[in-house]
Amino acid sequence: MTTKVLLVGESWVTSETHYKGFDQFGSVHFHLGATPLVNALKGSEFELTYMTAHEAADGFPFEMEGLDEYDVIILSDIGANTLLLPPAVWLQSKTVPNRLKLIKAWVEKGGGLLMCGGYFSFQGIDGKARWRRTAVEDVLPVTCLPWDDRVEIPEGTTPDILMTDHPTISGISGEWPVMLGVNEVELRDREDIEVVARLPEDQGGHPLLVTGKAGKGRSAVWTSDIGPHWLSPAFCEWEGYGMLWKNILGWLAAKD
Repeated sequence: MTTKVLLVGESWVTSETHYKGFDQFGSVHFHLGATPLVNALKGSEFELTYMTAHEAADGFPFEMEGLDEYDVIILSDIGANTLLLPPAVWLQSKTVPNRLKLIKAWVEKGGGLLMCGGYFSFQGIDGKARWRRTAVEDVLPVTCLPWDDRVEIPEGTTPDILMTDHPTISGISGEWPVMLGVNEVELRDREDIEVVARLPEDQGGHPLLVTGKAGKGRSAVWTSDIGPHWLSPAFCEWEGYGMLWKNILGWLAAKD
């Protein structure tokens, strides 16, 4: 059985200025951050649609029928503004459906939602991701801080696995590879919340992989990246990498 997954975000453009004595010139680069995940899911039962951040501004569905095409939605490294301020609103002052409320309603009627970490996930760098106190946050198993929530770990760390028998990490054994950071979040006080993995106590004990329920649907957070820079190359090349994501997506798509 095929599970349809929509990955939203994980792309960006950089603009650089190069100075050489009297002269200068500019260059622009387009980046895709989900290549390890895309490669890990190739040929699997998970059919991935990759909607880049700039495509999502107008391309993310405005109606429930569009979301119903998918079993799982992944929001990764994309701020709330991209979905709140499409061109019709930002440039033409028109009204459109609130897509954050649409995501919440979709989850509550049975969809699976995953938010992954990054500089524009949760509250993000300088607090600019702005998912705090949104309808999307309402259906996550965690809440966002009101400020810059990055936890940078340049020395590297490996997670503590608290629930070794949880379906999201089934079949994964041994020590996990190094990670370089996470977004700090706060756990909701609910019986359905399960903290599968977290950072070690000497790194703050911050949640890493958390699952929960929302209405008839399921939600989860992975507070680190899905690729570099917070995930090391060794993590992305690790044999457990693909297994981890397939397990998480399979859990989110399952029905109670």
